[in-house]
Amino acid sequence: MVPAAFVLLDAFPLTANGKVDRRRLPAPEETGDRGRPAVAARNATEATLLEIWKSLLGVERIGIDDDFFALGGHSLLATQAVSRVRTAFGRELPLRTFFESPTVAQLAAWIGREEAGGDIGETGSMGPIRPVPREGHLPLSFAQERLWFLQRLAARSLAYNESAAFRLEGRLDAAAFRGSLDELLRRHESLRTTFPEVDGRAVQAIQAAVPFEIPAVDLSGLPLDRRDGEARRLARAQALRPFDLARGPLVRGLLVRLGAEDHAVLFSFHHIVFDGWSIGLFVGELSALYAARLAGRPSLLPPLEVQYADFAAWQRHRLQGETLAQLVAWWREQLAGVAVLDLPTDRPRPALPQAVAGQRALVLSPALTRALHELGRSRGSTLFMTLLAAFQALLRRTTGQDDIAAGTPIAGRNRTEIEPLIGFFINMLVLRTRLAGDPRFADLLEAVRQTALGAYAHQDLPF
Repeated sequence: MVPAAFVLLDAFPLTANGKVDRRRLPAPEETGDRGRPAVAARNATEATLLEIWKSLLGVERIGIDDDFFALGGHSLLATQAVSRVRTAFGRELPLRTFFESPTVAQLAAWIGREEAGGDIGETGSMGPIRPVPREGHLPLSFAQERLWFLQRLAARSLAYNESAAFRLEGRLDAAAFRGSLDELLRRHESLRTTFPEVDGRAVQAIQAAVPFEIPAVDLSGLPLDRRDGEARRLARAQALRPFDLARGPLVRGLLVRLGAEDHAVLFSFHHIVFDGWSIGLFVGELSALYAARLAGRPSLLPPLEVQYADFAAWQRHRLQGETLAQLVAWWREQLAGVAVLDLPTDRPRPALPQAVAGQRALVLSPALTRALHELGRSRGSTLFMTLLAAFQALLRRTTGQDDIAAGTPIAGRNRTEIEPLIGFFINMLVLRTRLAGDPRFADLLEAVRQTALGAYAHQDLPF
């Protein structure tokens, strides 16, 4: 994720212990699509849309003529905005329409026209996600089934291990911390789900809530210069332990004591019950539960309306018949005749994926990042679209091919009911761009924009 704002400081404010004092960090100034006074809402529809925007963008001062994307919005936030519009107005707002009408005034006008026409939208009949009975065999979601199958191939048994490590500063109440983890397990069925095989197919088996097993290791007796290295070794060892999908558990923890007021906590998850979005939920809820226990008060976390198993059942029911046929037909047309990318690699491409891989980080300066944002905004595109266009241009130059297809994950959280759920919702999209005729970058960016918006509108077809 790219920060929405940068704050330049001469130096970080520090605590008495020499650590960054986050409470004294200044808040970024609210700058957005300004240069003119913010125009207030003129009716109830605009007022509701403004509240949706404020909650998503974290910006308090927004006018009805301000551009969503100029205020820091991107594709993921736009998807959440579409979900909230569905919930608030019962209207199926196409994501493409949101991109083409990125102000509150424009969207309110669109909603008014839809209400006048009485049309609830092409997918307005999909219905809400509702709890399903827990008796019998619960189906996997399509994303889970994909991962279960890949795990069965056993070629990359560790490829879907997810890990996270956090440093805990200050006195730790171990009992309160463990109790908070127990509450997380009770709250999210996905964290206590296993995947046994029944008649050749995997099913979801939701286990009873039990205490979260998190062993503790005390490294405070080691010399100070060895503690961090040993903690990293423990983290790596935990991350490389395989999971048994049929037996579980599919989440593990390890608490490492580095000093009297210095701890590290290491978590490992199997991807089939956890995704990148989940980590923010996991940390946020764990922090809230721990703070509540320390204060001796009940948690303020709202109850979850549905669980992951309810989503899986809803998805299976929805993706069939005409809905499924339309999605398949669109993607068949989109990907017809797509070619394999022939990269000039230093060794032959293996027939099957191999576990050995790596990554290279490329850090873009704040000035370049701002310039890329501005370029995208001037063309109605997000930063992702702008960078994808540049990446596909690079692939064309490298391979000489003018038909480039790139795979990208998408969060799959396009309904408000599933935003607060820990689980695996990711789908993969193939974004295909044709670069024949040596197009200008502005034309390439527009082609990528149209491809991305079409793919987002048809993202529900399982990869």
